[in-house]
Amino acid sequence: MTVTERFLKLVSYDTTSDEHAGTCPSTQGQWELANELVRQLSALGAQNARVDEHCYVYAEIPANCAKSLPVLGLIAHMDTSPDASGHDIRARVTGPYDGGDVILNAEKDVRLSPKEYESLRRNVGKHLIVTDGTTLLGADDKAGAAEILAACEILIRSDRSHGAVKIAFTPDEEIGCGADLFDVRGFGADYAYTLDGGTLGEIEYENFNGASAHIRIHGRSIHPGSAKGKMVNASLVAMELNALLPANEIPARTEGYEGFFHLTDMSGRVEDAELSYIIRDHDREKFEARKRVMAAAAAEINRRYGPGTAELTLKDSYYNMKEKLSDCMFLIENAKRALREAGAEPRTVPIRGGTDGARLSYEGLPCPNLCTGGENYHGRFEYIPVEDMETVVRMICNLLWDFAK
Repeated sequence: MTVTERFLKLVSYDTTSDEHAGTCPSTQGQWELANELVRQLSALGAQNARVDEHCYVYAEIPANCAKSLPVLGLIAHMDTSPDASGHDIRARVTGPYDGGDVILNAEKDVRLSPKEYESLRRNVGKHLIVTDGTTLLGADDKAGAAEILAACEILIRSDRSHGAVKIAFTPDEEIGCGADLFDVRGFGADYAYTLDGGTLGEIEYENFNGASAHIRIHGRSIHPGSAKGKMVNASLVAMELNALLPANEIPARTEGYEGFFHLTDMSGRVEDAELSYIIRDHDREKFEARKRVMAAAAAEINRRYGPGTAELTLKDSYYNMKEKLSDCMFLIENAKRALREAGAEPRTVPIRGGTDGARLSYEGLPCPNLCTGGENYHGRFEYIPVEDMETVVRMICNLLWDFAK
């Protein structure tokens, strides 16, 4: 199977994760994809392919040379973001792209346009995999999974020397749980790479520090005709709390190393309301300061309306893996060389998010992140060039072969 064929097969599974499920995995579709991945790994010749009781998929390719080499791991995640529908994904290959609008859905007049998405301009001449404009595509991170599978097939069929390779596919990365039950010791790798990046060429070894904030507002409901001085409208109080946060420090107004507060979900009535945020910053001190800002906003609401009006739950999700990779920069240099050999120019960029690799790096498995070639993740205008996926497959092979030189 080609990497494109593998990708189209993987995205046919609905694996949208659910942060409210309280189970691992959070959705049944991830079990179904896990079993498919085990089937494909076994078919291409990987050894000990299995899915554990928590829906983590593991496999390995033994070394084919006598030289003592580090054991390298390749990791991708199975779930897709709940930010857009992952049900009944209708992916298709278009192209070669001519530089104009791509009609995703003629009936609904949904277009993928370079006027809105500049990345299209550098992909003229390539074959794009797109959706029908009603769902996300799932390249985050089924492109990474497909590329790992395709590279493993090449490694197994080739007689070029390589060390032992460990493979893993994780559930629920998109809801911050991908590394929660990862068996680092059993995985057995000295170093690893997540294939969970975006634009071709990007190599990442620093990411946001991340936390979640959940706020429950308790109001007081009373008939509006006699409410003066008595009613506390929880929905309005929730809006008041949000207004206490820095208005310009949101994803739509920040870039690069700039952190943010991101309101991801809200609901409310007069009697009660809830707000969910993610808090992000690359700098650890600024990250801690952002959490204090959130706590101060909740405290101010309680000062205005009485103790217990705002209940805040803060939870750290992951930290900047740069702190753990500073002594392993050879992993980055090797990835750069492998990417150049594959025909693309590498560049290191900060991740404006997190990956399983961030958590795993703190658990003793140094794990930078590599590009998959995808664009516009988590939305209906997501796409990925076929040619870029093929380049990533070559990069993975080069990376593993180069370690044997």
